[in-house]
Amino acid sequence: MTKTPKHIDVCICTYRRPDLLSHLLEELGRQETGGLFTYSVVVADNDEHRSAEKVVTHFAAASSIPVSYCVEPHQNIALARNKAIENTSGDFVAFIDDDESPTRQWLLTLFKACDDFGVDGVLGPVKPLFHGAPPQWLVKGKFYERPTYPTGFVIDWRKGRTGNVLLKSRVFTTGAQPFTPSFLTGEDQDFFRRMIARGHVFVWCNEAVAYETVPPVRWKRTFMLRRALLRGKISLLYPTFGVSDIAKSLIAVPAYIGALPFALAWGHHRFMTCLVKLFEHLGRLLALLGINPIREPYVTD
Repeated sequence: MTKTPKHIDVCICTYRRPDLLSHLLEELGRQETGGLFTYSVVVADNDEHRSAEKVVTHFAAASSIPVSYCVEPHQNIALARNKAIENTSGDFVAFIDDDESPTRQWLLTLFKACDDFGVDGVLGPVKPLFHGAPPQWLVKGKFYERPTYPTGFVIDWRKGRTGNVLLKSRVFTTGAQPFTPSFLTGEDQDFFRRMIARGHVFVWCNEAVAYETVPPVRWKRTFMLRRALLRGKISLLYPTFGVSDIAKSLIAVPAYIGALPFALAWGHHRFMTCLVKLFEHLGRLLALLGINPIREPYVTD
């Protein structure tokens, strides 16, 4: 008897990025499968005004790849991910961000790695793709270069990301919401922390590459610092957070302030690295005092 191919639901959570979403859908329509699996696409629109609907409708009319569209009106990335999961029914779930673009063998490479290593999921690298010439300090500081690991490397929860990942659907059969809405960022790390604690194993596949568009708005210093404040604020939600983290931040804030003039003398990229770390610790301490420096669900500018 012929073995029935497995099915992958590719999930995209999107918020007001129609052009990038359109490009991503086109690239997903060209994925190679090697006859090993079938796949479809789920788009979860986190905009109550349904700004992605026309893009999805246009793609669905021209593509042979099945695509479904759903809306999570409450602006929250964790809720958007949960909405996408609600609309899946395959053997595997893949996540890719709406500002990313995969290689043509992206899904196939992830699928083969998951089978070869016999694990519950596989993560791949996300490499920056700048539109135009970014400032030299941004490039030197490697602010948008993420760590990579050898293929087969077993990740811990701090390395967990959902921008480029394939997961077996059984990971989600826990009866609870997979992603925790209180996490405005870092919801993916929290997800992997809980899944690894339950015994699930995830590995890295360095060949399954996706490229992330880094537009000029994300080159701004204000953008990077506001994101740092938000990361500091959210760090309080992790169950591993404790007195030692508070002490570390109390020491780090004056230390980084004192280091700023020296860092600037060594180069603007070192100055910004120091400043970003300072703002992460400031965000944590402000949150402890009940001060909320970032109120928006997404830091977009």
